[in-house]
Amino acid sequence: MNFKLIMKKHAWGIVWVLFFLLLENVAWLLEPTYFGKLLDALIDKFYNDDLKMNYVVPLAFWMGIYLLTTLGGALSRFLSGKAYSRLYVDIAGAVIANSTLQGYPPSKTLARAELAKEYVTFLKDRLPEVVWQISGTFGAVGALFFYDWRIAAIGLAVIFPIALVYNRYRKQVTKLQTDLHNNREDLFQLFENHNTVAIKDYYLGMVAPQTSISRWNAFNYTFTKLLMMGVFVAVLFICVDVDKFSTGKIYAIVSYLWTFILSTDYLPGLMESVTSLIELNDRLKQEKIEP
Repeated sequence: MNFKLIMKKHAWGIVWVLFFLLLENVAWLLEPTYFGKLLDALIDKFYNDDLKMNYVVPLAFWMGIYLLTTLGGALSRFLSGKAYSRLYVDIAGAVIANSTLQGYPPSKTLARAELAKEYVTFLKDRLPEVVWQISGTFGAVGALFFYDWRIAAIGLAVIFPIALVYNRYRKQVTKLQTDLHNNREDLFQLFENHNTVAIKDYYLGMVAPQTSISRWNAFNYTFTKLLMMGVFVAVLFICVDVDKFSTGKIYAIVSYLWTFILSTDYLPGLMESVTSLIELNDRLKQEKIEP
């Protein structure tokens, strides 16, 4: 069993979920631009006491994009339940069948089935987040380019140091994930033997790798947040002092910038899930399970 085989067998179900997720995300990225135009039109109307209905078209566009965002989000969530439930049936069945052939005790078989559940957790929860954050990050940078290339350049330049830091994180945490998975495979055997001392030692053994992972998460989070603070200040200075944008354009730029900043909040959790999945994939692939 490996990630490629799972993706191939359940490709269409996952593709439809991701398609509607991207539809939601693309529409959501367009929303700040059109809401900014609507905001400028409303300010112009009420400030000048104008009888013209110039805000009607921007309002219609914004409402249409908002409804499209809602439609994409609803359909992706509706389809994900069916697709990922079937996925787990195949994964758990393959793990149990192979463990039986290998002569594993029930405790290890159950532990392997629980570990394999991380595949479904990754695809159901983390993969949509990965798609959302990647498309949101680069989509926000692309949208900012149309307002001021300097703002987009700042956002693009920030991506590279973040990528380097998280690549180092991945290398360090993969070994820690191996230790965690090894401990989890031993847990059910300890319960079968009713060895309370060993069970306590098991949980104590989980402390060190989990603490190390948390330490790396804290470092990455702090580094990214401080970097984003500098980006936010620089962009606001360009918006207000250099370009003198209208209220609606400033709203759109801040929205895109905030999208970019929020996407970095998910990186520690995403990277932890990815490293866990990589280690789990190697562990199960050694048994040559074919789902």
